[in-house]
Amino acid sequence: MKVLVIDGQGGGLGRQLVSAVKEYDEDIEVMAVGTNSAATNAMLKAGADQAATGENSVVVASARADVIMGPVGIVIADSMLGEITPRMAVAVGQSSAKRILIPVNLCDNIVVGVSDASMGKNVQNAIEALACFAREIR
Repeated sequence: MKVLVIDGQGGGLGRQLVSAVKEYDEDIEVMAVGTNSAATNAMLKAGADQAATGENSVVVASARADVIMGPVGIVIADSMLGEITPRMAVAVGQSSAKRILIPVNLCDNIVVGVSDASMGKNVQNAIEALACFAREIR
């Protein structure tokens, strides 16, 4: 299974996701794509198998992934202070991959109806969703 983790800004959420996926199952191939080099480096240090940076990398990796994980902003054009381009949002949204999105109420996008859980709890919930999907495809 190929899991794509996308993050931007400082890459803190992406780092946590990569680490948690590898802790869950070290045999899962984790591709990390940052919208900037700081995010990419953070995810690579967390144990990503492959890493790249930028718009075209998001587009190409989204087409190859079985699962895409990241903040909800990765499907909203111009979110994350403009780091998510319209082309990136379309690539993630149109991918045939299962999307596991973490609610992050920042940068003018507020997700209502979601509990105000810590980022750590949200990452744990994302791994539980990944585990359910992994059982389905095995």
